[in-house]
Amino acid sequence: MLTVEKIGGTSMSKFADVLKNIIHYPQEKEFRYGRVFVVSAYGGITNLLLEDKKTKAPGIYTQFISQQDYEAGIDHVLEKLKTLNEQFVKIGLDLAEANNFLTRRIELTKIYLNSMDKVISSGYVDKNNIFLAARELLASLGEAHSAFNTVNILQNNGINAVLVDLTGFHDPSNSTIDERIRKSFADVDYQKNIVVATGYTRGIEGIMREFDRGYSEITFSKIAVLLQADEAVIHKEFHLSSADPQIVGLENSVIVGNTNYDVADQLADVGMEAIHPKASKPLERAGINLRIKNTFDPLNPGTLLTKDYVGKQSKIEVITGSDQVVVVEIHDASMVGQAGFDLSIMEIFKKYNVSYIMKATNANSISLVVWQELLNKELVCELERSFESVIIKEVAVVCLIGTNIAQPGVLAKAATVLAEHGINVHCVSQSLRQVNIQFVIERDLYARAVISLNKVLCCHKY
Repeated sequence: MLTVEKIGGTSMSKFADVLKNIIHYPQEKEFRYGRVFVVSAYGGITNLLLEDKKTKAPGIYTQFISQQDYEAGIDHVLEKLKTLNEQFVKIGLDLAEANNFLTRRIELTKIYLNSMDKVISSGYVDKNNIFLAARELLASLGEAHSAFNTVNILQNNGINAVLVDLTGFHDPSNSTIDERIRKSFADVDYQKNIVVATGYTRGIEGIMREFDRGYSEITFSKIAVLLQADEAVIHKEFHLSSADPQIVGLENSVIVGNTNYDVADQLADVGMEAIHPKASKPLERAGINLRIKNTFDPLNPGTLLTKDYVGKQSKIEVITGSDQVVVVEIHDASMVGQAGFDLSIMEIFKKYNVSYIMKATNANSISLVVWQELLNKELVCELERSFESVIIKEVAVVCLIGTNIAQPGVLAKAATVLAEHGINVHCVSQSLRQVNIQFVIERDLYARAVISLNKVLCCHKY
């Protein structure tokens, strides 16, 4: 059996647990070869290299493009990574080897960035292309660091392990992402080794240009498809549950045992990614099942996603959503009966690269729910110039998702629960496929909605 498995950054930071719970060493009865691990950078490291994903606090990349003292930032990160290395010594890391690898890689990175800076200063090139190259270069450091350490620890524990470095660092050849993966795995004996691959893959198209911080799952998916894995596995620090345990409490969340790729797409659309949607599609088309496991609960089989799974009984599997959205309502009396009126709206949204999560319409109004961070003044001003009335309201969206909810009573029960808890529904959406019911509600009632719906619906069969 061959499995391709991705390990997230939070899990990587607690590598003693990875060694025991995922690799199953030294539990010899469960340990096996025939496994390829695609590793993320240690938790928080990519934030230091690029920018903080949540707070947008500047990292080295931000310092570089804004002409700040990025070299001091690199030196600071190097010392932080060396300190991080020290915590893995007790489980087998050769500190001298690890620090030497890290220092060489980062010193070369500093040289490359200095060269890029000089080229930008010449004024003869498009600096945006240089900035993108710098972003790719910096991102690759995190995965190179964690992958090298992983192989070093495994080898020092007597495990046959090989490193597949997909970062293309100091490699002058121009390969596509797929070509680099195919070439790098051509001679790897993964049946006699634990194979560790970097989550970042360098390619001429630039993996971050399209996928940005989701690149490690793209690498993971491409490797699984290339090797025709029997199963793909993602190890996270939490289970895929009926609702966010931080909202409803761990004791009130139910682990989702089985679901399908359609549900994974619905989750990704509202920011609760079981897997990046552009990573799930190749797996789905290749007929490779995906398992989501909790690193810190190794005895639980986790959630299995397959292409055709439909629950035997109708029920809500996951309640999720976001309180970081706005509803944009466009009202225009000339809309009624006019074919293609919404095309003019969509063209404006496309112009500003804004997609919507949900859409509801009537005779002369169209309501679109979008991420608040994507909405900008230029988009709103153009909408206001083009249409009779535009209203922007900060809201939350709550989603009821499942593989088998196309039954009488599901929508009615959910609306009743919300009403009984004093929650008014501003908009509602459900497509014919009926895998996702979406309610737009007041933002400050989001947590109350999730708690009440989870309590009543997630263990209820219709």
